[in-house]
Amino acid sequence: MTIDRSALGFGSGERAVYATDPWTTRGRLFPEGGSPTRSDFQRDRDRIVHTTAFRRLKHKTQVFIGPDGDHYRTRLTHTIEVAQVARALARALKLDEDLAEGVALVHDFGHTPFGHTGEDALDEVLKPYGGFDHNAQSLRIVTKLERRYAEFDGLNLTWETLEGLVKHNGPLLTRDGEGTRGPVSQPILDYCEIHDLELASYAGLEAQVAAIADDIAYNTHDIDDGLRSGYLTFEMLEDVPFLAGLMREVRDRYPHLDEDRFTHEIMRRQITRMVEDVIGVAQERLKAVRPMSAADVRAADRTIATFSDEMAATDRQIKKLLFSRIYRHPDIMRIRAGAAQIVTDLFRAYMTDPSLMKSHYWVDHIAGLNSQARARHVGDYLAGMTDTYALRTHRELFDHTPDLR
Repeated sequence: MTIDRSALGFGSGERAVYATDPWTTRGRLFPEGGSPTRSDFQRDRDRIVHTTAFRRLKHKTQVFIGPDGDHYRTRLTHTIEVAQVARALARALKLDEDLAEGVALVHDFGHTPFGHTGEDALDEVLKPYGGFDHNAQSLRIVTKLERRYAEFDGLNLTWETLEGLVKHNGPLLTRDGEGTRGPVSQPILDYCEIHDLELASYAGLEAQVAAIADDIAYNTHDIDDGLRSGYLTFEMLEDVPFLAGLMREVRDRYPHLDEDRFTHEIMRRQITRMVEDVIGVAQERLKAVRPMSAADVRAADRTIATFSDEMAATDRQIKKLLFSRIYRHPDIMRIRAGAAQIVTDLFRAYMTDPSLMKSHYWVDHIAGLNSQARARHVGDYLAGMTDTYALRTHRELFDHTPDLR
């Protein structure tokens, strides 16, 4: 992918006309005075970093359950890596870096303990009550569940950050009001009743770069963790031509490199090629769309920050490799089954006796709620748990807890 380097924003401090302007934000649900030292998007980013939800990511699974080792990615280290890539993309495309970083930092707030396994298990037990979606849960956390400020629940983030959180993967509704990926989660629809996030439009470019940064980060680092764990080998990487080419390039230049350095050289090249691919595609699409404002980006009929067709094919090949060799490996599936049992057991216990949720702020009132409202509170409580807290709590309540090693 060819990049117009004269159009890059490195070190210029210049913001493009299609970038989101922090000084003309659509504001917050609860009006606040401005800061003399920080833009509203800087304040959003800072509020996100100082939350309980952000700290909990330290003990939430990315791929490998915490006890597997200290050097595997957690949801927190993954989030930091996504934010770094998002900021690099934003700077190259002359976007608002603080908004891109903020969306990247908040995008995984709603994830449950035990990664996607926990999410699937929680969705299953909550199906009679509307199901569970981590994106909708992230919105609930930043608009309702974080209880830090005297004048409002949540973080009272700007419209643009909330839009990026909800729509970073594209519009949720068609222009005719149909769900683009199935029904839209009710918590998102409920929030849009009071603060319309315009679900039928694309998000701004800052959110788009945060979304593609997520793909770049986990594609690369799940390979790194897979090699560290032994579930992946360099021979397996040969099945993906893109990765095979990177390995040949490193071997040709450094024929006697030790395994750890060899892995890192592959990973850094993978990130670089993917980032440069996105920049080149975005530049081409910006020339075609010719947006003169962030509103024009939202009104476009396509995602602007994305992979080329060739890199998108590579992305699918990498995901196929990761699913077959890691995510669906028998050892991982056994651990996943145990993690799902923990989440399911805890949900049933809390639905039967809400008083067991000793630290939940609403526990004194849950007993009198109908089953729908009770289930949502139990879901909130479970989704907020870390892996370690869920394991410890299960051991306190049950005679047998699955071994997640």
